[in-house]
Amino acid sequence: MKSTFIRFLHLKEVLSGHQVEAEIDLTAQKLLEVVSLRHADGKPLTVTEAMELQNIASPATLHRKLSTLLELGYVSFEFESGNRRTKYIHPSAKTDAYFEALGQVLQQSLT
Repeated sequence: MKSTFIRFLHLKEVLSGHQVEAEIDLTAQKLLEVVSLRHADGKPLTVTEAMELQNIASPATLHRKLSTLLELGYVSFEFESGNRRTKYIHPSAKTDAYFEALGQVLQQSLT
């Protein structure tokens, strides 16, 4: 009998044609996960904080990945509370759709 996680990985492979895997690499995916987790916790990540995620990649690489995510419509940069010096990173509806699809795959792997 296959383990649940192996079933999840097989189903995720089917999903691999989904836009995220097709458009961005694993480093950008990890960054997108961190952005989404922080946003879900009600503490949106700032661009400066993202550049400090050296456990993911170097600041230069993170900057490129943020630019890619922005260009492809997975995130938006927004100013909050009239503070024009700090940009907050917010996941887009495109990101929400990707994580929704992953959630469905996870649920399928549990049945």
